[in-house]
Amino acid sequence: MKAITLWCSLALFSAGTLLVAAWTVDTTKARVAFSVGGPFGTVHGTFTGLEAAIRFDPADLAGSTIQASIDAKTVSSGIGLRNHHLRSEDQWLDTDKYPRISYRSTKIEKTASGYKLTGNLTIKDVTKPVDLPFTFTANGNAGVFRGQFSFRRIDFHLGKPGGSVGDVITIDLDVPVKK
Repeated sequence: MKAITLWCSLALFSAGTLLVAAWTVDTTKARVAFSVGGPFGTVHGTFTGLEAAIRFDPADLAGSTIQASIDAKTVSSGIGLRNHHLRSEDQWLDTDKYPRISYRSTKIEKTASGYKLTGNLTIKDVTKPVDLPFTFTANGNAGVFRGQFSFRRIDFHLGKPGGSVGDVITIDLDVPVKK
């Protein structure tokens, strides 16, 4: 009997990622916000339609992964004409051709203030590495991921260089989850 228990324990230990907790996003409460400064002020907005596959365990970061995507057509700045411009094919998101913005982790590390997610951000036809510092607060079978990251918009072919829009877009995430 001890041999069977030992074998099962070894099999589960070697499976690694099979034991990492799977979390489900509460999409109705998830908040994905953006801001971009410019000479005429800062534009703020949001996205909805977050989908994610989150396998996260602070005790097994090597076996943890996060994959997420957002519906690009849900971009909202609070101004209809600007929203239309952001969805358009000529300069910004081209949401008809590129309906999703996605992120796929390659590594998760512990930091002094939380965690650092290393991965690839895909916007339109561009995929680039982006680090995403975040915190995770667990509360039983629920929790909240919070993070913020920035990137240069021109690196992802968003808008034209210069002009009335700042160069850096900042994304704020507040993602409640449950097991």
